[in-house]
Amino acid sequence: MSQANYTRGQALPAILNQRIVILDGAMGTMIQRFKLGEEQYRGAGASQPSAQYERFKNLNKDVKGNNELLSLTRPDVIADIHERYLAAGADLIETNTFGATSIAQADYDMAHLAREMNLASAKLARAACDKYATPDKPRFVAGAVGPTPKTASISPDVNDPGARNVSFEELRAAYYEQVQALVEGGSDVLLVETIFDTLNAKAALFAIDEYFEASGQRLPLIISGTVTDASGRILSGQTVTAFWYSVRHAQPLAIGLNCALGAALMRPYIQELNRVAPDTFISCYPNAGLPNPMSDTGFDETPEVTSRLVREFAQERLVNIVGGCCGTTPGHIEAIAQAVSPLPTRGLRRQFFYKEAA
Repeated sequence: MSQANYTRGQALPAILNQRIVILDGAMGTMIQRFKLGEEQYRGAGASQPSAQYERFKNLNKDVKGNNELLSLTRPDVIADIHERYLAAGADLIETNTFGATSIAQADYDMAHLAREMNLASAKLARAACDKYATPDKPRFVAGAVGPTPKTASISPDVNDPGARNVSFEELRAAYYEQVQALVEGGSDVLLVETIFDTLNAKAALFAIDEYFEASGQRLPLIISGTVTDASGRILSGQTVTAFWYSVRHAQPLAIGLNCALGAALMRPYIQELNRVAPDTFISCYPNAGLPNPMSDTGFDETPEVTSRLVREFAQERLVNIVGGCCGTTPGHIEAIAQAVSPLPTRGLRRQFFYKEAA
């Protein structure tokens, strides 16, 4: 771990104590707007496509939809998306690594490329942040750690509740590889997000702590769960309160929720987190309402609607970090940033600080 990203990460808690921090919006929604085909996912159409296109053009398996591969084959697309969010006012941008674990990439026969994808993605985000950062407005890279398509606590077979298709150790090893590359590539923060299985999240947190111990330094950590429906629970069964108590041992900089719900439906669960985690920053990045295939973004809410709802969260002093998930665009992020900028951040009952690991 470099001293630079460690030092940058240390600055974030002080900023969160002063104002609401803006996270970026959806990566997948923006990628869809480029209307890339199979050849483009393999590297065609880039300004300098020859090396990567030659590398991937003869693959036997379709890779369209493998968004993480684009960090290698079409870095121009990913860099463009990062810069649009930064221009819209984002303080914190996520790396294009939601599915960049060896477990997720095995679906494309690309498990061996996971480390390379994470390293390249982090470097792209780092370069974009460095381009837009100023002394008055530093920009931060959040290394995105997604849930993987396999779960440690939920059976893939409805006829066999005890069946599992992945072990805790397999998850730990995959997450360790991802985290190491994300930090080496320049991440300032690690974001374990879209958690629908708490046991998967525990494997990620274990791997992160293991890496921190090995490196001798710790980066800020944000943990974000996903409430899947009106039950108020994540998919593996925990209520929001139970989820928090399951992960609080990791001492995250922030705990929050993202995905599955729009802001209106997410509000009671953010209120619940605000009650049970008074000494931890709260993050919230909802979907742009409900799915709507007739919409330009595939979701209902315009930037005006989403920003108004998120502003209400800020008015209630519920949040420290806000952004957007599925269906949100730079337009949504710009509107959110403008809506919350006059409002105070949510206060904590203690000050947050970091020190080097012993």
